[in-house]
Parts: sequence; structure tokens; C-alpha cells
Amino acid sequence: MAKRVGMEVGIAAAEAVGLCNIDVAAVYPITPQSHIAEHLSNIVADGRINAEFITVESEHSSISSLCGASATGARTYTATSSQGLMFMHELLPIVSAMRLPIVMGIANRAVSGPLSIWNDHSDIMPQRDSGWITMFAENGQEVVDMTIQSFKIAEHKDVMLPASVNIDGFQLTHMVEPIEFPTQKEVNKFLPDRKPFATLHPDKPITMGAFAMPDRFAEVMKAKDVAIVNSKKIILEVWKEWEKQFGRSYNPVETYKAKDADVLLVTMGSMGETAEIAIDELQKKGVSVGLVKIRLWRPFPTEELKAAVKGAKVLAVTDRAVSFGGVSGPVGMEVKSLFYHEKDRPLITNYIMGLGGRDVTVEDFIKMAEKAVEAEKKGITEEYEFYGVRG
Repeated sequence: MAKRVGMEVGIAAAEAVGLCNIDVAAVYPITPQSHIAEHLSNIVADGRINAEFITVESEHSSISSLCGASATGARTYTATSSQGLMFMHELLPIVSAMRLPIVMGIANRAVSGPLSIWNDHSDIMPQRDSGWITMFAENGQEVVDMTIQSFKIAEHKDVMLPASVNIDGFQLTHMVEPIEFPTQKEVNKFLPDRKPFATLHPDKPITMGAFAMPDRFAEVMKAKDVAIVNSKKIILEVWKEWEKQFGRSYNPVETYKAKDADVLLVTMGSMGETAEIAIDELQKKGVSVGLVKIRLWRPFPTEELKAAVKGAKVLAVTDRAVSFGGVSGPVGMEVKSLFYHEKDRPLITNYIMGLGGRDVTVEDFIKMAEKAVEAEKKGITEEYEFYGVRG
């Protein structure tokens, strides 16, 4: 039986990377991601792994240096948060267009201004369309597992795309949790050495990321879209392989007591475990409510989400980011568009909550579920609600 170790989740993320036989890491520290950068640099400096840790002056430099390293065939990793991720933004679509399988941990944090170091999802949502495979972890065990899985997914010959693991800042990164770590031998069995399709080398010059005229650009974009849509097949295969070897299952959409429920809360990230307690309390009172948790954000789990909510009357979708001037939060818009053509589509409410690290308690999830029940009776009066805002 695997041994559980109590460890801070940010440090556990770095330990997971250390098990993956990386060649190059370039991580610029930023709260609340800094512990990943610091601990990973210690792992390299102590000689625990044979890798190069590049000391860079910014997040832009970290992702830029990894573009070059990954293009030579190296297994690469970075991590960031908030404004750091925004600073990387220029390069993110280039990484995916060049089909470089870089893996990144994102300690999600509110984007300024005003300045906030606490958690929400306003950093990752602007990166939605950059062409990266995007997963959300709910707890420390998922952070470790998804980090290792991401290298295998990203480097698969039928994928060749970058991947990110989203880790709610402080609420998850700085929590000490019991985590089962696979052994190095087990990881080596699961994750073979990278075998790149093409590499940069002075002895055999090739072109990557070349200039494209208008008569070629659309085809490249189409190819990238097809690649990320088709990556879901490989993601599912890798998750099945993980379950077979380690016993822990992963799915694009998870449910909790959702069968035959009239009302379903929809969450993404660490809030799911708090929402589970609310579901328990509501079901004790006889309220027909369940929970749906989105694990895979890109590619979007269309079929899995439809199957998970089939028969529900109301979906109460929670968002931890604002689409300013839009019709709802980013997740809310995605879910609404998914069911637009469905004849028996559920009523969809949208609650924007937990911004800038504001606490969302069990009682808050109970109130949101009760509001959703009321909406089913009376109809929706507004497209979305900033839940718990004063004034």
C-alpha cells in the first residue's frame, strides 16, 4: 500500500515534477506560486534530478527560454500565477502553434487591479483561447497526479500540445494535505522518455513558427483546433492507464450525489469539496440537489457534461472570474452555449463568487442551491448574479 505523506500542495507539485525526469525548468517566483519555484530549484541544486534550472528575470523570459528548450527535444516545466501568467500571454499561442509540449502549473490568483494576492480564476480565463490543454485540480492528490499525467498527454505523438494544471492559490497551494506519491520506478513505467517528432539542431536546420501568409494562416488555426479537440481521446486513454496502474480514476466531469437530482451545482477547482458538504446538508433536508465538477476546461468536455446533467431541471453554474460586459461568467457562458440547441435544456443560473479570495462557505453553497430551486419555480430575473456583494 502506498504511503501517505503530509505535505504543502505547492511543494508537492514540485516533487511531482521532480519525478518526471525533466530536462529543463524555468520558473520565476510569484505569490502564491513561489514555493513551486523555490522547491524545484532546490531539487535541481541538490542533484536529486539531472536537469537544468534556468534563472530568468521574468515570466516572459521563462516561457521564452522553454520554447527553445522544448524545440530541441527537452522535457520542460514552468509555473506561474496572476500577472505572471498575463506577462506570458504573448508567448502562449506561439507555444501551442509550434506544438511544443511544455507543462505549466498555475497557482490561480486574482489579476490586478486592485492588487490582490488571493485566489480566483481571473488569470486563467483570459488564456482560454491560447490553445493549451487546461485542467483544474480539486485537491493536492490531483495536483500530483495531474502534473505527472500532463507530461504524458502533452508529449503524446497524437497531441503535441502544451498543458496546464490549475491549482487554486493559497486555498490549495498552501494547504498541507495527505498525498500518496508514486515511486520513481512507477513513474518511469508510466512516463517514458520524450521522443520528439522534430528537433532544432545546428547540424540539421529546420524551421519552426515560420511566417504565414493569409492563404495559409487559417489552415494552421484549423489544425490547432482539430489537435486540441482530438486530444481528449488521448487524455481519456492516459487517465485510464493511470487508474489501471495507480487505482485513482479521473474523468473530464465528476459528479457527487447528482443522480436524479433536479438541481445541480456546477463548480471548477478546489471549491468542489466545500460544495459537497452543502449537498450533504441539503439532501438531509430532502432537497433534490447534486454536484457536477468540471476537471477538464480545454478541450471542453461537451459529451461528458451533457451526460452528467441529463434530466436536471436547473444548473447553478459558479464562476470565479468576470467577463466584463458579457452575458455571464466565462464558465456560465460556456455551459449556456452548450445547451442552446437542446430541446429539453435545463434552466441555467450563474453565480459569480469567491473573487479575490473571498470565502465561499458551505452555507453560501446552500443559499446558491436554494436560489436555483426558487429560480426553477419563478424563472430567472437576471443573466448572472455577483453572489454576496455588499450594497
